[in-house]
Amino acid sequence: MEKVGIGIIGCGNISGAYLKAMASFPILDIRGVADLNQALAKAKAAEFNVPARSIDQLLADPAIEIIVNLTVPKAHVAVGLQALAAGKHTYSEKPLGINFAEGKTLADAAKAKGLRIGAAPDTFLGGGHQTARSLIDQGVIGQPVGGTATFMCPGHERWHPNPAFYYEVGGGPMLDMGPYYITDLVNLFGPVAQVAGFAITPRKERVITSEPRNGERIPVHVPTHVAGMMAFANGAVVQIGMSFDVAAHKHVPLEVYGTEGTLIVPDPNHFGGDVELAKKGGSFEQQPLTAPYADGNYRSIGVADLAHAIRSNRPHRANGNLALHVLEVMEAFQTASETGRTVSIGTHTERPAPLAESLVDGRLGR
Repeated sequence: MEKVGIGIIGCGNISGAYLKAMASFPILDIRGVADLNQALAKAKAAEFNVPARSIDQLLADPAIEIIVNLTVPKAHVAVGLQALAAGKHTYSEKPLGINFAEGKTLADAAKAKGLRIGAAPDTFLGGGHQTARSLIDQGVIGQPVGGTATFMCPGHERWHPNPAFYYEVGGGPMLDMGPYYITDLVNLFGPVAQVAGFAITPRKERVITSEPRNGERIPVHVPTHVAGMMAFANGAVVQIGMSFDVAAHKHVPLEVYGTEGTLIVPDPNHFGGDVELAKKGGSFEQQPLTAPYADGNYRSIGVADLAHAIRSNRPHRANGNLALHVLEVMEAFQTASETGRTVSIGTHTERPAPLAESLVDGRLGR
């Protein structure tokens, strides 16, 4: 299958994972990397043996069909609109935008130009999550009833070299980690219909303990502890907790409940992991993984699937409708907290098609 030219804008912490994983997908042809910090772009280019170019050069290159946008969240939409204006499909890191209105602007612009947009996370395409989905689709747990989704930690200032953006508008645990959990739940259950919740900010300031900014104080502009409920269109109700304020806990990342059984779903920030099933009256047993991409970090499989979709003229899985729906759901927790009311979700998205086969050598799955 003819390769698809890729230009990467943004050479920060996550770019290395993308560049490393892209080598797993023969359809992707990396034509260059760019960053406002040219020294950073040159260093990343040298590390992965790809060209360092300017943003304008990437946007002007007719051989580049997809711009992969790995900038900070507050720049996602602005860079995405630049890419669309240049006639490029665009795929961004999560979230799609820092608020729903901004994300819809990007989606509307793509539709007007007849171009595709996509967004991380793509971890739901990993073998662990596709195996869990297959079990649900087979009816193994019976009628879906609910679940729990939990990410809680003391904060990213412990490890990230430049953590301030996690506490700016567009950051916080819901917009940073929520996309992994909510996207995977949409993969498992389908779209969300209603949201209720509370969002609080226990501390107005954080102290960085990672290098090179150890000891620096940074302001907090977003809620850092969010708890709520999601009612899905299929009738299931899921509890969710996202926090940068919890010292320790014992919750697993994802549990899914049905009338006939319970599934332990792997961490949605990873592609693989153990899938465990307990049937009614039984104990948990590990399930064999029945889908590929469970044995490593394939962060860019969403880009590869987009590339294959362009060549095959089919829908891509980590698509703009899915990302916009998840963004609306995440924003609804803040709205629910501020108003004290349940929030109805206006967008609708289809469950992405399952990925049962490898994307290598053009084998696409249905």
